[in-house]
Amino acid sequence: MNFSLYIAKRYLLSKSSNNAINIMTLIASAGVIIAAAALFIVLSVFAGLKNYSLQFSSFVDPDLKILPAEGKSFEFTDADKNKLNNIKGIASFSEVIEERIIIKSENKNLLATLKGVDSNFLNVTHIDSMVTKGYWFTPNSNEVVSGWGISHNLSFGILDFRKALSIYVPKPGKGQISSIKGAYNAVYVNNAGLFDINEELNDKYVFSDINLAKQLLNYNDKKISAIELRLSADADEDNVRKAINTSFNGRFTIKNREQLNEALFKMLNTENLAIYLIFTLVIIIALFNVVGAIIMMILDKKTSLNTLFNLGTEPKTIKSIFFWQGSLMTVISGIIGVVIGLIAVFAQQSFGLVMLTPDLAYPVGLNIFNVFIVLATIFALGIVASRIASQRITKKLIQS
Repeated sequence: MNFSLYIAKRYLLSKSSNNAINIMTLIASAGVIIAAAALFIVLSVFAGLKNYSLQFSSFVDPDLKILPAEGKSFEFTDADKNKLNNIKGIASFSEVIEERIIIKSENKNLLATLKGVDSNFLNVTHIDSMVTKGYWFTPNSNEVVSGWGISHNLSFGILDFRKALSIYVPKPGKGQISSIKGAYNAVYVNNAGLFDINEELNDKYVFSDINLAKQLLNYNDKKISAIELRLSADADEDNVRKAINTSFNGRFTIKNREQLNEALFKMLNTENLAIYLIFTLVIIIALFNVVGAIIMMILDKKTSLNTLFNLGTEPKTIKSIFFWQGSLMTVISGIIGVVIGLIAVFAQQSFGLVMLTPDLAYPVGLNIFNVFIVLATIFALGIVASRIASQRITKKLIQS
């Protein structure tokens, strides 16, 4: 192997007497460099877009959410609170109630989700920072905070006492609903603020005090539908999950932020995989040039190969020379391509060379995992291409 590798390095670094072969080798190397850089940059762009999309969900979604294993609600007693407070790694938690509602403004109505939260909710999430008009509702009041989408669809603003907002929830056990009166629980509310996160959340949520939600749903003081947790900076999510399951004997289902946004994560991961496969195909096409360049080198070095054969070098060893030469070419080209990609991504992060809007640079994410993905892809495909090219060497070709 040392002899084959030594000769391969000499062949790779030395110029051929045939200028056309030198040009073809440079084109093959450049193709791999460009393909590797492009794959890394595109994966970094998708990582940036993923982070950019998901950072908004962090304003609404907690680190962990505890849901009942069965049904839509459960009793959360003082003893349960003490158990949760004693679990290491939980920085804060909030009791919440979520229910589908009908919200009505004058002659317009809309299906939405009411989320009743307690006073500790703002210690778990930072949704109050996304209120762009008005303010977060006052505790123990009939004020609500709505998404911009709901406000637009129902044509209401903030603190408009002339437009009373009504929230309706069907009463349980009433069968088919024929009229609003008597079939629904209803409360009148006043919109105190509007939040703007993304289109989906803006069209979905109305936030209220948890006591208002309990009144609307006829829940007793201990009944809630979920508990949302914020973990401490040094907490281990798996350990917290195990501690909760142990303390509550498996009463609950526990979901993290990724599981709460399962559809979004699946979509982003599918798109990422599709882009990876497309650019892998580009790399495969680029490696055809490498195969061609190696074959041209084999033909150019026939005299030298004949000499090596006459000196006792086996055809298998001669094959390994060009296998190593092709592998080294793709490895070096791949590393150069990744370095160029790293420089481009770092420059975009630092200087915002490409703008998404006049005020927002195109998001990119510098992920070390993407470096390994690109290098592993280049190395694996380069080894296959080099093996294919080196198999062209036969005893008959050497002696001809």
